[in-house]
Amino acid sequence: QVQLVESGGGLVQAGGSLRLSCAASGRSFSINDMGWYRQAPGKQRELVATITKGGFTNYADSVKGRFTISRDNAKNTVYLQMNSLKPEDTALYYCNANVFTTTPLRLADYWGQGTQVTVSS
Repeated sequence: QVQLVESGGGLVQAGGSLRLSCAASGRSFSINDMGWYRQAPGKQRELVATITKGGFTNYADSVKGRFTISRDNAKNTVYLQMNSLKPEDTALYYCNANVFTTTPLRLADYWGQGTQVTVSS
């Protein structure tokens, strides 16, 4: 199976920065699109940013200009650089990857466990 391992969450003051990482591990797999989602208290899970295998990106309007998604295909890793953080960015952040495997042959979405980002005012 494929596992996504996240790191980089934590507590930061407003205006600060964090860098989230998510690495996929397993055997006989390749990754298509990857992305970051978040869920704040009382709200539904929402898209933060996505990136295709070829490097095309998409961002939620609320983070555009402040967050940057990137990936290292050789390391099967996606990153989220978060700058100028605001209290409203506080949420559980989830890594997502659409993964193709050959043993067994399947295409499926995988999710990380979630990492907490807390921004204090």
